[in-house]
Amino acid sequence: MQDKHSNTKNDLDSKKCPLSPATTQIPENLDSMLNTDDDTESIRSTKQTTQNLSSTDNAESKDLQTDMPQETKSQDKIINVLLGVGLSLVLGVIVFCFAYFYLHATLKVSMLIGIMGLLITLWTNKALPMGVVSLLPIILFPSFGILDTKSATANYANPIIYLFLGGFMIATATEKIGLHKVIAKWFLARFPNNTKGVISALGVASVTLGTALSNSTVALLLLPVAMSITDNKVLRTRFLLAVAFGASISGITTPIGSPPNLIYLGFLESQGLSGISFTTWIFMMAPLTFLMLFMMIKILSYGVSDQALNLSVFDSVYVNGTHKRLLVFIAALLVILLLNSPIRPFYDGIGFNENIVLLAFGLMMFIPKIGFLDWDDTKSIPYEIIFLFGAGFCIATAFSQAELGGAFVSFFAHFDGLPLIVLIFLACVFAIVATGFLSTTALIAILLPIIEVATQSFLSDASRVLLMLVITICASFSFMIPISTPPNAIVFAQGGIKAWDMIRFGFLLSLVGIVCVTLFSVWYWWSFLEVKPLG
Repeated sequence: MQDKHSNTKNDLDSKKCPLSPATTQIPENLDSMLNTDDDTESIRSTKQTTQNLSSTDNAESKDLQTDMPQETKSQDKIINVLLGVGLSLVLGVIVFCFAYFYLHATLKVSMLIGIMGLLITLWTNKALPMGVVSLLPIILFPSFGILDTKSATANYANPIIYLFLGGFMIATATEKIGLHKVIAKWFLARFPNNTKGVISALGVASVTLGTALSNSTVALLLLPVAMSITDNKVLRTRFLLAVAFGASISGITTPIGSPPNLIYLGFLESQGLSGISFTTWIFMMAPLTFLMLFMMIKILSYGVSDQALNLSVFDSVYVNGTHKRLLVFIAALLVILLLNSPIRPFYDGIGFNENIVLLAFGLMMFIPKIGFLDWDDTKSIPYEIIFLFGAGFCIATAFSQAELGGAFVSFFAHFDGLPLIVLIFLACVFAIVATGFLSTTALIAILLPIIEVATQSFLSDASRVLLMLVITICASFSFMIPISTPPNAIVFAQGGIKAWDMIRFGFLLSLVGIVCVTLFSVWYWWSFLEVKPLG
């Protein structure tokens, strides 16, 4: 009787919580005591569940601990976005009120200025991705009656954008096959194996690559080369600055060297002003490029010993057939671009221009067995920059149609009567200072339409073209601030150099740039644009 009662009690206890490790005890020989497969599988499942309960609890606890920082980061990101957007809206309203009540601009112009305040703040505080902000004009301008939808969206298909797209396809192919390392090795081998020689080699390599690639691409390609040469922090800083400054200088060499160049040329085309051909641009900028390169080497080489460096890291870099094939492509492209202007009168009217040539060569990179890319490689193309180009052209169109420059006529009237050389000098200083607060691309997109409209009363077409060119070039000569130019930002973010080093060397080079651009504009460039230099 007692045994029966004991067995009954055990049965009841086992039914209290079959999954509780404290109450469930399964004999090790239980499987052999059962005859059916279903019962065996059920018991095995129960045993497995029982054994994993404690580990599951621990895992859930760890997951909760892991998720908490992620949730906190997500909440912080949302807060930052809301604060950034809110601040942008507030500043946009303030700018609108200033334009409407103080400048006495029309309602349409005031709304445009307010939207510009919103866009500039969003570009600056990075509350939203740059590409997202760059697409906002498509929504905002038609919504406030500044542009119709067709006019707004057409700017995002400007021919200059396809020139840039073709250039980036070629740049992607260059990086993929490692051609930049071959070029860097070639130049390093032709300069002395010391500090000044390496700085010179990196600078010359930057300018050479800049003839076919954008300045940001040049910086990205040569950055790992500069970092691999030495572990000495002082020397590495000089080499990294040579890449950053050299890439910025190379950006003025050709029209495709930097985004501001393309925005400038696209703006001239949209306004019906006399443009600058690819070949003419090179003839105008090549002397300035070489002079700035020489001064950069002198500044960065000052105060460092000419100790021998170990360049064995490049011993494994060799030229192969793929490198030679791409070099042939690039050489053919440059020849066609250089010959395009002289032979243009023979085919005028068929729509063949530099934009089509560069896009065609970019697409040739995808030809099987001849090219170098597949479609997956296009993921590295900075489409946000392409949208930024579109935003710049859209803003220029809005400024032109809204006569925004009229709101600044009273301000620019103070400069009426000044010699052009003085006006150019002031424009150089302003451009270099302003790039410390705005990206070069956004700055040029905003300034050019204002200058075009606000200076029409006292500057000729050629003088305005020259003044806008000066601002465009000086935007690439802002060497002081890490965020001022794309090469500076790339090297500062990935190279680990100190901001003070960039400021002290960049300040000297920026001063040289101001003087050189002022002198070149009134003594050399004017001959290409038919400007009276001291008028």
